[in-house]
Amino acid sequence: MTFLPALLWALPAAVWGAVAGWWTPRGPLTITQALCSVAVSAAIGWAAGRLGRSRLMWLVVPVAFLLTLELARAGVPGPSAGPPHGTPFGVVALLAGRGVHLVLTLLPLLLGLGAGRGVSRRVLYALPTAGLLLFTAAVAVPARTAGIPGGVAELARVGGLGVMIRGARTGAPVLLFVPGAPGGSELGNVRTHLAAVEQRFVMATLDRRGGGSSYPALDPASDVTLDRMVADIIAVTDYLRERFGQDKIFLYGHSGGSLLSVLAVRRHPEKFRAYIGSGQAVHLPASDRIFYDDILVWARAEGRDEVVRQLTAQGPPPYRDVWSYEPIMLYENEAYAQRAPQFGLGVREFTLLQKIHVLNAMLDTWDVIYPRMQGVDLRRDVPSLSVPVWFVMGADEMRGLQVLFDEWYGALRAPAKHLVVVPGAGHAVQFEQPERFVAVLDDVLAG
Repeated sequence: MTFLPALLWALPAAVWGAVAGWWTPRGPLTITQALCSVAVSAAIGWAAGRLGRSRLMWLVVPVAFLLTLELARAGVPGPSAGPPHGTPFGVVALLAGRGVHLVLTLLPLLLGLGAGRGVSRRVLYALPTAGLLLFTAAVAVPARTAGIPGGVAELARVGGLGVMIRGARTGAPVLLFVPGAPGGSELGNVRTHLAAVEQRFVMATLDRRGGGSSYPALDPASDVTLDRMVADIIAVTDYLRERFGQDKIFLYGHSGGSLLSVLAVRRHPEKFRAYIGSGQAVHLPASDRIFYDDILVWARAEGRDEVVRQLTAQGPPPYRDVWSYEPIMLYENEAYAQRAPQFGLGVREFTLLQKIHVLNAMLDTWDVIYPRMQGVDLRRDVPSLSVPVWFVMGADEMRGLQVLFDEWYGALRAPAKHLVVVPGAGHAVQFEQPERFVAVLDDVLAG
């Protein structure tokens, strides 16, 4: 007879699991999602513990929640919702994805159940409760950016995408920065290294769909097409043009963001004064094949036998899933003697959840977006641009990008085109040599 009440109270937990799996398939990504998840889980747990009359509640309620949670998000693409993967990235994805999800949903469900059953005075109950309260309080701290007297400084939302807008003068020319890696965010690096740009431009730094504050905009993933990603750039461009009363703005694209930015300029040249590119991408499959070959040569020369075995076993790209690209992502900086990537997370422009999810955002977005960018080859698709173009490339740029850029740049037709090669800089030239990069922007303005 005691089994029936447990089954009855498993139903609300199962419904909540289904809702949580649909609403937050990758875990709570925003402050609102996190606070609501904690509150709803705790309330359902308390009600089940208070009104249920069976010890089976401890088993049936959490199991019902977890089963429906996993079923509801079973079709969501990306490592954060997919099965565990036994690699370095896979471990981080598991902890930051399911781990944080369980802390903000399953843990308050269990604590609510305990409170309802009258065990709230026990030490074993008090410790996790205090931990959850502290973590929830930290999660609830919003992102913010320091003000600029007489200027503009804000974290804006444009069509569901996050944009940091900063400038010392609202009447200054507008520069939109489209960052590189799928799922990456450059708000921290911009704040740390490019403060001088704010004195010259109203600089808008976009969190591309899937990255940073735009991570929630990755879903539904089926809508994230190449055209949608280019349309995102145009939508933010139009917002900036209207808001600051400028017919045309400057567009700056880096790495993977440079590929999309060139397509945006190609489709709507009337909206842009000039295009600036760094770490310019041209054709992803060809670049990845060069990366693969170069990393394999490096691994053999350095005696990295495990890397050689892994790359040889899986063969050259393109690959069908993000995990096969993990060796390239892990070792390309070593192979090309590049500086280790800096996420720039130590700034107030990120919430705690955005910091926790930084790798998952990249893995999930890579899994969704990267295959849909494979068909773009600027050598074929963009033989000319109708605006002046400037390229700032590090002298130590990775060969997988440099070779293809040289081919495209040599044939590219534009009203004016300029190439600046910065000694001592690699792929992230704008952050490695910010003074030189800003000097190029001064030349762009003068031109």
